[in-house]
Amino acid sequence: MSNYFKWFYDILITNNVSEDVALYLNLLINAIILIVLLLLIDFILKRVIIRTFKVFTIKTKTTYDDYLVQSNFPKYIAHIIPFIILRKLIPFVLADFEVWKTFFIKITDVYLIILMVWIFRSVLRTTKEYLKQKDYFKDKPLDSYAQVIVIFLWFVGAVFIFSEITGQSILKFLATFGAASAILLLIFRDTILGFVASIQVSINDMVRIGDWITMEKYGADGDVVEINLATVKVSNWDLTITTIPTYALISDSFKNWRGMQESGGRRIKRAFIIKTNSIKFLTDKDLKKFSKIQILTDYIAHRQSDIDNYNTEHNSDRSIIVNGRNQTNLGLFRKYCDLYLNEHSAINKDMMIMTRHLEPTSKGIPLEIYTFSKDKRWINYEHIMADIFEHLIATVPHFDLELFQEPSSKDFQELSSKFK
Repeated sequence: MSNYFKWFYDILITNNVSEDVALYLNLLINAIILIVLLLLIDFILKRVIIRTFKVFTIKTKTTYDDYLVQSNFPKYIAHIIPFIILRKLIPFVLADFEVWKTFFIKITDVYLIILMVWIFRSVLRTTKEYLKQKDYFKDKPLDSYAQVIVIFLWFVGAVFIFSEITGQSILKFLATFGAASAILLLIFRDTILGFVASIQVSINDMVRIGDWITMEKYGADGDVVEINLATVKVSNWDLTITTIPTYALISDSFKNWRGMQESGGRRIKRAFIIKTNSIKFLTDKDLKKFSKIQILTDYIAHRQSDIDNYNTEHNSDRSIIVNGRNQTNLGLFRKYCDLYLNEHSAINKDMMIMTRHLEPTSKGIPLEIYTFSKDKRWINYEHIMADIFEHLIATVPHFDLELFQEPSSKDFQELSSKFK
């Protein structure tokens, strides 16, 4: 074959061109022809392979081949044949230029190694995007695993490139690499920590893509949109993006709201403060008035019957109301809250419903509503909670109770005006 690449050289020598000039001109002409030929082959192969892939993807039901096309897999495959041809022809084209021949062979080999890494990376990216469409893998940190494999691929590619350029054996390079492992561990500390963390997060099912998490240390409060090797991206409710180091998920504390989202309801836990001096025992007149509240009619009658029987059995002196057992306006209101919540259509009756006292404070007695709404969507949840508390707060005065509220400047002005 070498005679074919000497053809122009022989013609030039025949036409009395000096040997050195003929040698370089022959090289130039051969290089131009080879480059044009390879570009043509590359162009044709790209058109044929890409078009073939597109036709194939249209006819198949799977989307895997569609992702292969999107990741430039056909284009990378088309590049292989021209470069293999180039690698085979370089020794003949540069037969008289030993230094150049060695240099261009190494350059071609390095590019072929990089091209193989690109091809594997393309297949990996395709596999990742394909698996993301599967329900089982939608919430898995596939980006983290893909990044680790890509790093490994580039490491292997770098080993082969080093071996090709230096002429050293791969084993010798790995031995040198082992000696420098402490430095490399320091350089890739975050990557290693992120990889270990992503595996632990996945195995322990701590966080999935789509989970609502809260991490006050990093100001994160929203949905997890991406988990990769180094970071976790959280789309906050204020439409900002918070980036959290992946290893922080196993080293720091955070709240995952998945349990609430998968449960039958979203918790409502809020209290309002009742003024202590508004609490009183109920007289017969009061009971008659409150019995008109339909939701309490049966309860008051049944409860008062039990109380009267108890007081009779224990000979309680009813001339003083504190003797024996009595109903209070706060106790009756507390029962009203329970009954109201049990009849509310937006409350999940299969989960806890409770109205309770919290520890008394200098401001009064906190009365806490503890229940769960059926609808867990944020907007609807807020509307349900607002509807419940608006009703209960408006009901408080009907039980001769008062809510505590810090006095405003207007209150002080009205108070001072009374003494003028």
